[in-house]
Amino acid sequence: MAKKDIRTLNSTELQEAVVELGEKAFRAKQIEEWLWSKGAGSFEEMSNLPKGFRERLNEAFELSRIEIADQQFSSDGTIKCAFDVRAGQVVEGVLIPTSKRMTECISSQAGCSLACKFCATGRLKLLKNLSAGEIYDQVEMIRAMAQEQYNQGLTNIVYMGMGEPLLNYRAVLESVDRICGDPGLGMSPKRITVSTAGIAKAIKRLGDDEVRFNLALSLHAANDEKRNRIMAINESNNLEALAEALQHFHEKTGTRVTFEYIIFRDFNDQLEDARELANFCACVPCKVNVIEYNPIDGGEFQQADPERVDAFVGLLESRNIIVNVRRSRGKDIDAACGQLANKNAVATPQLKEA
Repeated sequence: MAKKDIRTLNSTELQEAVVELGEKAFRAKQIEEWLWSKGAGSFEEMSNLPKGFRERLNEAFELSRIEIADQQFSSDGTIKCAFDVRAGQVVEGVLIPTSKRMTECISSQAGCSLACKFCATGRLKLLKNLSAGEIYDQVEMIRAMAQEQYNQGLTNIVYMGMGEPLLNYRAVLESVDRICGDPGLGMSPKRITVSTAGIAKAIKRLGDDEVRFNLALSLHAANDEKRNRIMAINESNNLEALAEALQHFHEKTGTRVTFEYIIFRDFNDQLEDARELANFCACVPCKVNVIEYNPIDGGEFQQADPERVDAFVGLLESRNIIVNVRRSRGKDIDAACGQLANKNAVATPQLKEA
């Protein structure tokens, strides 16, 4: 019989398990500190626990962490990591250093079921939902890398790597609790952004759960006909349904929404597209990130011309919409938006099998 992963236990369950193993309940707090604050990879490392108790824990439970299988370093300082999440499956995370921020982009699933046409990860199909512990491990390991390589801590975490976070809802929220908690990494939830392709029911649920982190919607087109062409999820979660869900989310949380808009040449880069986006923005307090497209092998889209991007942004700003233009980072190692799993030496075999 397989042993249960101790990191899947909540605080109450862990206390009960500790007592069943013949120890005082306070030992559970010590274990949680080792698991979520000190990054212990084995029970033997838990030096303030009695040796006999460590042995009983090892007999009763599994404690395993993901491992870094590969690293790639970009000329702009970006670092992409491939993480082995067991069973031959790999996810990727990215450290993005800038003059003002140290941002980590993490994955919530191995592969993705949504198959957005501009994204390399969607070609993998869904291989696995990550556990809260596996999501947390990415943060902890890349946080250590930021300290080692740049002598800085993380300032921001974005759930914008592989997978659709809201289709792994419980694990994502549990991972945020661990990242922000004590024991945990103690980050502010306002430094965390969860990005979704648009699952209306789950967006409403975030509102009902009164989450404190930020929400980003990968929009990329503000009319249903175009969005259906590039994001199949829109056929069951159209713009009207998303607008209603976002309004509910804002009413419950008071949090401004971010719209992510990858701009493609001759597809969604016209002034009419900008007007449609501006009209959609009226549904909820928001800001817009206009993102430079990063081509993938065999993809049908190309980067928009800079002049088109400037005109597009200008129209949005004329409507008093807050706009940021996001330039690509880590393009030379396929670490930029939409490129994860595109050419990584470890992840590519998964892509070929899919």
